[in-house]
Formats: sequence, C-alpha cells, structure tokens
Amino acid sequence: MGLLDSLRSEFIDIVEWTDDTRDTIVWRFPRHDNEIKNGAKLVVREGQVAVFVNEGTIADVFSPGSYDLVTKNLPVLSTLKGWKYGFDSPFKAEVYFVATRQFTDQKWGTQNPAMMRDPEFGMVRVRAFGTYSFKADDPAVLLRELVGTDPAFKTDEVDEFIRQSVVSRVVSALATSGVAVLDLAAHQNEIADKLATVISEDLKHLGLQLPRFVIENVSLPPEVEAMMDKRTEMGVLGNLDQYAKFQAASAITDAAQNPGGMAGAGVGIGIGATLGAQLAQALQPTAVNVPAPSSPPVIAPPPLPGSTQWYAGIAGQQIGPLSPGEVATRAGVTADTLVWKAGMAAWTRLGDVPELKGTTPPPLP
Repeated sequence: MGLLDSLRSEFIDIVEWTDDTRDTIVWRFPRHDNEIKNGAKLVVREGQVAVFVNEGTIADVFSPGSYDLVTKNLPVLSTLKGWKYGFDSPFKAEVYFVATRQFTDQKWGTQNPAMMRDPEFGMVRVRAFGTYSFKADDPAVLLRELVGTDPAFKTDEVDEFIRQSVVSRVVSALATSGVAVLDLAAHQNEIADKLATVISEDLKHLGLQLPRFVIENVSLPPEVEAMMDKRTEMGVLGNLDQYAKFQAASAITDAAQNPGGMAGAGVGIGIGATLGAQLAQALQPTAVNVPAPSSPPVIAPPPLPGSTQWYAGIAGQQIGPLSPGEVATRAGVTADTLVWKAGMAAWTRLGDVPELKGTTPPPLP
C-alpha cells in the first residue's frame, strides 16, 4: 500500500449504524477522529436519525434515507465551517445515531403501597405493577440533556429515572382516582392512557416520550384478599343447609368406596352407622323456626261490685271464692261446714254466720 492509499484509508466514505444490541439508544460513529471525505455516503435506516456535531455544537439532523455528504446536504455544518463555495477536501464531524424505535417491556412496580380511600373498605393499601415503552422524541434535546459525549447510551442509564417518574405518577393517580378498589380493573386502561400522556409531558424536556403504558394489576394486601376470598366462598355456597347435606352425602360415598381404609369391620360398621344417622338428619326437611302462637294469659275477672267472696272447707279442701248463693247450692255444704271471707279472724261454722244462715239448705226429709 502506497502513501496515497494510506491517506485515503484515513478518510471515511460510508457512515452507517447496524444496531444488534436491542438496548442502545444513542451510538456515536466510532471513527470520529478520522475525516469524512466529500461525497461520502450516509445511510440512515428506519428507526434511526443521524445527528452531526461540530466542535460540541449540534449541526445537521438526517432522517431515514441515503445521502451523499456534499455541501448542499449539510447546510448548518457548511455554515459553521464557512464553506461558501463548496468543498472538495475532507471534513471532521462527530456523527451520532439515535434510535427512534420503541424500547418495550420496561418493568415498573410500586415498592411501597399506595394509600387510597375506598367507599366500601375505607382506608386501604394497594400495590400496582406493569410495563411501559419509551422512545427518543427529540434527538437534539436528548443529546444535550442526557447523552453528552457518551459513545453508547443504553436503556439502563435512563430506565431507573423513568421508572421513578412512573411510580410517583401512579401512586398519585390511584390516591386521587376516586374509583373503588373493586372497580379498578374496569378502569385500568383508562387510567393507564391518562398516565401515559402525563408522564410523556414530564419526559419531554429530556427528549423522551412514553408512547405506551400498561397497568397489569392492582392488588390489595394478602390479609384483605384472604377476607375477600372468604366472602366470595360464602356467596358461591349460597344455601349452607343444602351444602351441609351435600357434604354428608359425599362423606358416605367416599367411605363406601374405601372400605380398606377403616380399621376393621366393626369400626367400619360403627362409622357407617354414624354417617347414616348424620345423613338422615341432614336430609330431613329443615324445620322453619316459626314461633308458636302464645296463649293469652288467663285473667280472672274481678268480683261484681257489692258481692262478698266466701271460701268453704268441704271434704278437707278449700273451695272458692263463692258467692253467698253458690255457698248454699254447693254440694256437701251443711250448717257445720266451715266458711271464711276477708276480714274474719278464723274459719267459722256456716250455721254461726248470720249472713249465711238464711242460705243454709234445709235438711233432707
């Protein structure tokens, strides 16, 4: 190789980037110290833009396509270089390729639970997680604000910052959504679309955009979920009495299909009898606990005004209260029958009570 060929090898004639890393956002053309010859070929593929930087100043930006690097294709760089009449000599410039495609499957999640007010459960703690994708929105701003002179700017250098922005916005959105916890699943897409717009505005000053944001799940603490599962089980069971009957029938069926599992025939018979009794009891129509009609209490009417209540001792038993007429007509009453009424100090013979003398029946013939 002669001296002329050696000098020609120092000049760059094809400028391109074939990305095979899948995580590189910005890549600087590695031969930046060499000069780019006039008429060199610039190849910008779909999902890329090429940014020319001259002495730290962003000059020209090329969208996807193939370009011959001549003065008319480099208006800003030509102005900076002062080439008023075109140029035939090589020139120096740094070329950065910026990936404009989406970087997908970026994970996010709330490390600490978000507090929110729920109309049914009151104050609850919720966690959320999901995915998002981001892309370069303004390559010039991205180079100025984040990349600088980094020869290979990758996703892991910015995803943590984006993730923090995402989580802070998610926590705020959940706390102020006003949506019940049980209804969050129905509104996840709506909330996610609003968050994507808000977060894109937050990242705009860095030259980034969030085109897609997904909330995969919003979960409650395990103890709250366990209580909700119990509540769901009760709703599924429905009639607990019918469920008890079904359980009893299933137990007898299992016992009949596994006789060897019982310790001896006697034990088997005892268990079978017990299960049979339980089944018979379970299959009986369920009695409805209807309170029995209560009988009205027996209340004795008060005595008529002016009437005197008497008590008589007949055959060793106290009979009464009786009116004077009932005393006279009572069977077994004679003049020797002991009588008493309120106000008397002791029982007295009927024949010695003036009030009842006239009521004493005459002796039988």
